[in-house]
Amino acid sequence: MPIRRGSVTFARFRAEIPAKRSSDTRRWLARGLAKGAFEPLDIERGEDDRAAGFVSAEDPGVTDFTSGVLEGEWALFAFRVDTLRIPSSAVRAELDRWIAAHEKERGRPPTKGEKATQKDLIRHAHRQRAVPSSKVHDVSLHLASGELLVWAASRKLVDEIAAGVEGALEIKLTPSSVSALAVRSEISDAALAPTAALTGISGKEALHVEA
Repeated sequence: MPIRRGSVTFARFRAEIPAKRSSDTRRWLARGLAKGAFEPLDIERGEDDRAAGFVSAEDPGVTDFTSGVLEGEWALFAFRVDTLRIPSSAVRAELDRWIAAHEKERGRPPTKGEKATQKDLIRHAHRQRAVPSSKVHDVSLHLASGELLVWAASRKLVDEIAAGVEGALEIKLTPSSVSALAVRSEISDAALAPTAALTGISGKEALHVEA
């Protein structure tokens, strides 16, 4: 197994890789990952506060996957998420100061339209000064076994990355967690519950609890 950086929390999936895919594995990976490649936020002209996509595992600033992805039987890449946060409290405080100055200068409170316009201007000014926070999560795909590991703790983010991998590489992913395996194997929840020996209670106590 390759050494990975970042969080030690990961989600495991089983990938169904279609046999009809290109026999050139390197080319297949490069083309697929390029479709979902990371695109930086446009702070000057854009309105989005979040950008996400695939990057090189070695350098989160690189979105060229023609090399550095294959390591033996593993395909190693990463998923980068940039977020731009503008403190609402700072925007509100600046807007309140503008409202007070407007009332003093013009002898009336600003209209809803004037306040909305000024709020947009204030938010835009804060956006120009803000620096996006960036997080990178490793993704590992074992090409021989079809095992895919997503190194992230957030369930929502894991689902987003899994959907991105499915769309980019045109493969189907199935969760390999204990609960998911139990569902596929039709194992009841009761069979997965802790035993009396594990919880430290007697058989009679266990029956009483179940009752």
